[in-house]
Amino acid sequence: MNTRMKNGPSHRRPKGFTLIELIIGSAIMLVVIVAALSVYSRSNQLSVDQQQYAEIQNDVRSAMFLLMRDTRMAGAGLPQQFLMYSLEAVDNEDQGVAVKPDRLTVMGNINSSLLLSIQAYGGYQTAAQASLDDDSFEKYAYADAYYPGNFVLILPNPAASCRAGEVRQVDHITHNADGTNEIIYFKGGLVSLNLPGNLLGTCNDATNFSGGQIMFVDVKQYWLDLTGKYPGLTAGVNGYLGIPGVFYQTENGVHNPIAQNIENFQVQFNGDFDGTGVLNGFRDWDTGANGGPQIWTVDTVSNIRQVKVWLLGRTANAFVSVSGKSTGGISVYRRPAMGNSPAAAVEDLHRRFLLQSMSNIRNMSLNLYNSGER
Repeated sequence: MNTRMKNGPSHRRPKGFTLIELIIGSAIMLVVIVAALSVYSRSNQLSVDQQQYAEIQNDVRSAMFLLMRDTRMAGAGLPQQFLMYSLEAVDNEDQGVAVKPDRLTVMGNINSSLLLSIQAYGGYQTAAQASLDDDSFEKYAYADAYYPGNFVLILPNPAASCRAGEVRQVDHITHNADGTNEIIYFKGGLVSLNLPGNLLGTCNDATNFSGGQIMFVDVKQYWLDLTGKYPGLTAGVNGYLGIPGVFYQTENGVHNPIAQNIENFQVQFNGDFDGTGVLNGFRDWDTGANGGPQIWTVDTVSNIRQVKVWLLGRTANAFVSVSGKSTGGISVYRRPAMGNSPAAAVEDLHRRFLLQSMSNIRNMSLNLYNSGER
């Protein structure tokens, strides 16, 4: 055996990659990784943008649902002679910024139904009380323990000349098992609420309330806080957040935030304002029958039949997935005109979601088809 040939060095080529092959392979892998990261980054941008847009859609839709539900219920439980006090608005409230939103106030038995007839009212006692018709409490399914703490509106007899409503908080009620001797007691003093039409007050003669009525009262204001520093309000008090772009439902003085990232809120009204029997078309609050500076009175309000509302959501951050410049005139990246609120002059790449809704006011529109035309 030739041991030298067996144990000698091998003439086969060694296994492995050359430096050039490693560099080329690394370059190809780097290109693949960069491409994958680019696709992921783009996908993530689209996802973040769509998440923002979905959020403002949900906020605007839920806020509009609550707003229109309560608007349709304006005046519920009010006697016919007091329906004109169920609605009030502010047109273009100036908060010191470019957008001037509207404000809408509605009043009625919106959450809980109650309408009690007064026999006698002791309105000047420290703990006021009202005697009611027999079986008044028995008409409702509320337990006695339900009444304490609720706010009620005490209205005078519609035949009386006085037009003032007292808001009080219920202390307790008493009545016999057979439905007699029905009395509702109130805590001392009136509750200060901003009633539509300046209805809040008291009649000089307590007998004006004999034959009047008592109802649970819900005074709801829908308004938009643009600055987060609304005059007279303190963050953390009565539900006020102190955050810009929050849409509130203020019920009996408590601020309930129901939507965020809201940019504008506008409302208009339609009715037979000139007494011709024909609906005159939608107008902003405080505009007279001929478009003049006349301020609407409670008599004007009694002719309102329909409400139109615009609610505009705006993403908190500008869209990062928009490539290049958006098409000229496209409104989703620019604040659009709403009612008498003008459009923005420039685009800011924030996506908008605009929802418009129109509704009859149920308690003021019963004769809509008899008294006018759409």
